[in-house]
Amino acid sequence: MGKFEISKRKNDQFQYNLKAGNGEIILTSEGYTAKHNCIKAIESVRKNCEFDVRYEKKKAKDKRDYFTLKASNGQVIGVSEMYNSEAAMNNGIASVKKNAPEAEIVDLTVKG
Repeated sequence: MGKFEISKRKNDQFQYNLKAGNGEIILTSEGYTAKHNCIKAIESVRKNCEFDVRYEKKKAKDKRDYFTLKASNGQVIGVSEMYNSEAAMNNGIASVKKNAPEAEIVDLTVKG
């Protein structure tokens, strides 16, 4: 089962990483100044991940494939890792669709 991990960047902004069941990061957010906005982005990923039209497939300058996931308003809510093939990228999209809806949220910013 996948999970969303909330962490803090060096600049004190919050971000999430969506990890597949094998621990591989499959989607990362931008930085958010407030944790509740990061949590809102996670909820938006859950709502939008099922819709193919929300994924934009792209090529990096080094020709590797990656994708972004957008909310219904067109705002990017997640960016994938870089892939060495289009097939691997498509598998990444399938993994987001499979993992995001039921993924638990693990808040790594809370001291245990």
